[in-house]
Amino acid sequence: MKRTRIGFLGCGNIGCGVYRLLQRQGKRIEENEGVSFEIARILVRSKTKARGVEIPERLFTTEPQDVLDDERIDVVMEFMGGEEPAASYILRALRNGKTVVTANKMALATHWDEMIAAARESGAGLYYEASVCGAIPIIRAIGDSLQANRITSVMGIINGTTNYILSRMSREGASYEEVLSDAQRLGLAEPDPTADVEGYDAAYKLSILSTLSFHRHVPVECVYREGITNVTPLDVRLGREMGLTLKLLAVAKEEEGRVQARVHPTFVPDTHPLASVNGAFNAVYVDGDACDEMMFYGRGAGDMPTASALVSDLIKAARAERHALPAVGAVPCEMADDWICEHFVRMQVSDEPGVLAVLAGTFARHGVSIASMVQKGESGTQGRAQLIFLTHKASERAVRSALAEMDGSTVSQVSVIRVEGR
Repeated sequence: MKRTRIGFLGCGNIGCGVYRLLQRQGKRIEENEGVSFEIARILVRSKTKARGVEIPERLFTTEPQDVLDDERIDVVMEFMGGEEPAASYILRALRNGKTVVTANKMALATHWDEMIAAARESGAGLYYEASVCGAIPIIRAIGDSLQANRITSVMGIINGTTNYILSRMSREGASYEEVLSDAQRLGLAEPDPTADVEGYDAAYKLSILSTLSFHRHVPVECVYREGITNVTPLDVRLGREMGLTLKLLAVAKEEEGRVQARVHPTFVPDTHPLASVNGAFNAVYVDGDACDEMMFYGRGAGDMPTASALVSDLIKAARAERHALPAVGAVPCEMADDWICEHFVRMQVSDEPGVLAVLAGTFARHGVSIASMVQKGESGTQGRAQLIFLTHKASERAVRSALAEMDGSTVSQVSVIRVEGR
């Protein structure tokens, strides 16, 4: 029986979840997997803090070196979150030859090259299934199960907080501010929700997913990011009337040797599998040349779903004769700075003859073809009307250029939302 000694970095909700799961499933893991685990040390800020699980006080330490530099510890499990000091601790552990298991998407995305290099040089393992979508085994699927494919695109709902907010806005017609307040009260959103609602959390995760999918490092600073704070109930409602559902979508595509990676509010057709992913659930939709289209769905956050992925990585690390690192090329990734998709464009316009022809002509001059158009009169806007255009696939740059050319006295309150999945 192979015995692995573990050191924890942090012991909050996730760390307690891992401790609880190892206590609950340890015997079964020994019988089924042939490995056993001993938790040797746990780095914490306070040894006396109340926790949701009984842990012997002798395991606690407030000194990082008791975990990072102890030669008897084989695997370091990191639960601290955030970039620092977590990234520095992970790098120190790897350089000391200790395998690291982490769910920290921010530390990974911002220090990817350093961490991979440190693991390769020391021969340690680096495991991070839980960093993207919690219990959903999307990283292992891309790295282990789909190697025979050339993955051409990955689209996902990879932040549960924003999906909960947009699901409620769609279902109830509620405002962003109202639903955010409820999400904070229920513990689904942080007191400072910026990382979620402005798309940072999803951008870190997409950096990791696109790097693994396309075998080229996609730095997080190259991921286009746009949050949901400007989404209005009107846009959500008008999209629904046109058979579209709004999501904060993470989109990565490889086309003609260039990679695009972007996070932003996106309409998908009601018939698309991602449209039915509601509440705090996550899903990732993958398209490969051999496997075709498939979707991975489940709980993307929470102490026990995340603990499930972390312990799975721990078992894999303990059983490994040799630790595999991702096959990512050394050539810098060429990123696209423009992309082609359909667009939902809503604008308020002067309700007078000839306006529609002028607008359509402006779009046409920029190579933007209109697929459909709806006009709606809005109460309280005398002499104005809402026009909603759905374009055929068009360059992002062309759509923006056309809108910039339109007369500001005729056109106001412009909203542009990208459409994917047709």
